[in-house]
Amino acid sequence: MRLAKEARMVAVVMIATMVLWLAAQWLGGRAGWEIRYAFLFDLAALAAFIWAMAVIWRIRQRQKRPEGK
Repeated sequence: MRLAKEARMVAVVMIATMVLWLAAQWLGGRAGWEIRYAFLFDLAALAAFIWAMAVIWRIRQRQKRPEGK
């Protein structure tokens, strides 16, 4: 049950990150923001994806363990 909860959280974070990143890129282009803001959004999205991949790796490691450990 705990693994499923964590997996759902990772999925929500990944989807939200992608939607927010796309919205920030579109809005920045329309509003004429400086390029440094685009890089800031890129780095924030990258950090979220790295976190999600780390959590996925941890979930996979827990699944490989025998029951009772």
